[in-house]
Amino acid sequence: MTKNELMKIIKGKKVGFVRLWFTDVLGFLKSFDMPVEELAGAVKEGMGFDGSSIEGFSRIEESDMIVKPDLGTFQILPWIKEEKPVARMFCNVLEPSGKPFSGDPRYVLKRNLEEAKKMGYTFNVGPELEYFYFRNTGGTEILDRGGYFD
Repeated sequence: MTKNELMKIIKGKKVGFVRLWFTDVLGFLKSFDMPVEELAGAVKEGMGFDGSSIEGFSRIEESDMIVKPDLGTFQILPWIKEEKPVARMFCNVLEPSGKPFSGDPRYVLKRNLEEAKKMGYTFNVGPELEYFYFRNTGGTEILDRGGYFD
């Protein structure tokens, strides 16, 4: 998807905010929201954030980091019922120089995929989906109290 295609979708769907998603080195999802008016700049140059606040990223002395949205990951979040729709995009984490951050799990996966390909391997990965069933009341009452292997 190109930036122009993305902006056309956003305008057509009247999206108000985009959540920029990335994970820390432990795999925990991190996020911050931005108004769609700022998205074009974020796609071009990235958005700065304090990396010292993220587990395993950087020390306070070198805390400036950048997230750059991956255009192919744009999706409207259907469970958020706001006046204007909210979307999300996964991001690549970069150093201030624009170089990929070596601790970014997306970058680690990309490097390993390239290395496996050079060695003649096909590298297969997939997410482990975990979820809860909720009553259809708009709240967060869980239907099942079972745990793993219950």
